Amino acid sequence: MGTLSKNFDWKEFEKSDTATRLHINNAITSWEVRDNIKALVEDVLQPLRDAWGGPLFINSGYRCLELNKAVGGVPTSQHVLGQACDVGCTDPLALAKLAKMMKLDYDQMGIYPSFVHFSYRRDGANRNQIFYSAKYKGPKI
Repeated sequence: MGTLSKNFDWKEFEKSDTATRLHINNAITSWEVRDNIKALVEDVLQPLRDAWGGPLFINSGYRCLELNKAVGGVPTSQHVLGQACDVGCTDPLALAKLAKMMKLDYDQMGIYPSFVHFSYRRDGANRNQIFYSAKYKGPKI
């Protein structure tokens, strides 16, 4: 599939250590999922990466149903639809603050100790919700 944007690649969204370990094929096979990922990257991740000025890593992108179940994801996870990804960086709170300051249109932004979860709906029905993982013990936005 190749390059998705200036700083993101399709392979990043399919890569999963769990899928590799359990021999799960996590290939993106749906045009709708591809379109959702493309919108997430174009409207949220690439603008955020440009403003961040340093590397951002996709820790968990697309998840097929089998992978989502294997990692304990909820059946309604937006990862399954290609509408969500977890972005690793050096300072998750700073990344979340930047996304909020930029007024990015996201559905959910979840702050975790080592990453930020972003979801985005290309139909425009984004809730701009912020949540904090139970494992996150730092300051809030």
